[in-house]
Amino acid sequence: MVEKTVKEVSGTLFDEQRLLSLSELCRACELPAEVIVALVEEGVIEPTTAKRAQWRFSAVSIRRVRRVRSLERDLGVNLAGAALAIELLEEIERLRARLRRLEREG
Repeated sequence: MVEKTVKEVSGTLFDEQRLLSLSELCRACELPAEVIVALVEEGVIEPTTAKRAQWRFSAVSIRRVRRVRSLERDLGVNLAGAALAIELLEEIERLRARLRRLEREG
């Protein structure tokens, strides 16, 4: 007999063009505002405006925050190291995408 494993997945889908308030980002990432502020100060994510009361974040910020938290939790990387790692990982992704485009064209 074949046994099937069923996993339940839940979450909220965000349009990548949608802007999130600080409280929405906190809820989406399940983090307090202080952590998000620290991520902004470290340059991991960037709000669209300078005034904290008017901060808005792209939905891509959710992905970045979650990646940083994974690096901190799984590898014990500090916030500054995680921020650098995110930049490097995203650069690798961009270079791989460019390489795929070049290979298709050539």
